[in-house]
Amino acid sequence: MKGLLESVIRGLGNGSVYALLALGFVIIYKATRVISFAQPALMLAGAVAVSYLAGVTGFYPAVLLAALLIAGVALAIERVAIRPMVGRPVFVVAIITLGIDVVLRVVVNAFIGRDVRQVGDPWGFTQVTLGPLVVQSRWLAMMLVTAVLVALLFAFFRYTRYGLAMRAAAFDQEIALAQGVSVGAVFALSWGLAGFLAAIAGMFVGTGQGIEQMTWVIALKALPAIIVGGLDSLGGAVAGGLVVGVVESLFQSYQGSSRRGWGRTSRSCRRTW
Repeated sequence: MKGLLESVIRGLGNGSVYALLALGFVIIYKATRVISFAQPALMLAGAVAVSYLAGVTGFYPAVLLAALLIAGVALAIERVAIRPMVGRPVFVVAIITLGIDVVLRVVVNAFIGRDVRQVGDPWGFTQVTLGPLVVQSRWLAMMLVTAVLVALLFAFFRYTRYGLAMRAAAFDQEIALAQGVSVGAVFALSWGLAGFLAAIAGMFVGTGQGIEQMTWVIALKALPAIIVGGLDSLGGAVAGGLVVGVVESLFQSYQGSSRRGWGRTSRSCRRTW
């Protein structure tokens, strides 16, 4: 039972990261009806930004600055590459986001180099005791930060003017336009929020073990989460991310393999998660 509970907590921690990434996918999809394949690159860029800024400002200010920076990058991507494609087939726009992902990862990889780059987090692999359970501090941090961000995000959509505008545009863009909602601003805001969440997720991905050029693969685990939870459901994205994380953790604990990780197959991608 002790091992089971520890596996569940580990899964909830990892699943919290998948939930943040899944929320980014869903927010953009609800606003634009396009699945953005640029999320992996934004996640990787966020982790790299934290690794550089942490040495200058300290870890916690670096996380906030990096998240705002990547949100700005996402806004620029939307304005320069996505906005001109409005009205084009959804498939075409999705392919463009895939190209953006490749280009951005090439740029970010130049800042990573060949070796693993440390994020400089304050947790590492430190452990805390919760009654009979021994869990890593970073799993608790993942769950806490994700819970706070999800609560703030839901409050934003429910109670703020811009959140209501995004909900209206997601429901019906033509009706939203008729009511004076700037759909272009909604598109931009959705990309900015997705970039912000991806950067936070990237920071957590790098905690303890650092980042490398193939770290972006981790973001693909958010895709099953949005399939499980639904492409247009924010609550489903959170639930789907947690489910994927817990199932993955339980499988790693009980399938009999001594190798626990992100499930990457190449030698350079193997690391403990």
